[in-house]
Amino acid sequence: MEHPEQPLAGPYFVPAPSRWPALGALALFCLGLGAALAVNAMAWGGGLLLLGALCLLRMLVGWFGDVIGENQQGCYRQQEDLSFRWGMGWFIFSEVMLFAACFGVLFWLRLVALPTLGGLDYKWLYPDFSPSWPLQTAPQATQAYRAMEAWGLPAFNTLILLTSGATLTWAHWGLLQGRRQQLQAGLLCTFSLGGLFLLLQAFEYHHAWTAWRLTLSAGAYGMTFYLLTGLHGLHVLLGSLILLVVWRRVRRGHFDRQHHFAFEAAAWYWHFVDVVWLLLFVLVYCL
Repeated sequence: MEHPEQPLAGPYFVPAPSRWPALGALALFCLGLGAALAVNAMAWGGGLLLLGALCLLRMLVGWFGDVIGENQQGCYRQQEDLSFRWGMGWFIFSEVMLFAACFGVLFWLRLVALPTLGGLDYKWLYPDFSPSWPLQTAPQATQAYRAMEAWGLPAFNTLILLTSGATLTWAHWGLLQGRRQQLQAGLLCTFSLGGLFLLLQAFEYHHAWTAWRLTLSAGAYGMTFYLLTGLHGLHVLLGSLILLVVWRRVRRGHFDRQHHFAFEAAAWYWHFVDVVWLLLFVLVYCL
């Protein structure tokens, strides 16, 4: 849908009071309480988790639906567009800080904790400890595990994500040149590659858990592996859902060469996910 150019000056659009923040607060309360109850094997934990997830999904669909409707009605001008861009920028920055904290755990273990525990000061307390990464359980342990390998499925998943970044860029070119079929095909390919990545990661998890005994109880290596790769997989899932919504909007005639911030925001997020995976592949699988 084509939108006329609107000046920067003018009243800033203020939406009417909304019920969605209250529903979001209820969803987060149910998720937090449900998780606490479920971890401690208490009653109502699973039910509260499910209720919180459904409330959160309803809030997201309703709130973003309202924003899309307001945009299509021409309520947003350049000032609102600038606010959206700043908001998305700060959101991605917060995600950068989240992954920085998780990578910081990995660096602390490898560069501080391991050398300290392997030093002479702790030799009398842990005589059989070897300050090497990945940490290996003792030979007599019943749950000895095998560390993950970089080449094979992880390398193939890296190729998949790099390809998805290329298909998304191809879709962006189609949008800027007015080629709607190219735009739709590129978005669909990117979404499909994201789904393939998640499917292969699930297979990798199953193989590591059952065949290689790499579980959450496998010590620092197992915990950091599932923390980093699982958190990234959650972001791939979220990015794929965002791309699916953008694809459906394209099919309905939304976006043009000048007005397509929702597509740009999805592309920013997806490329961020790609960069994080490259760091993760090198730091977790290779080193």
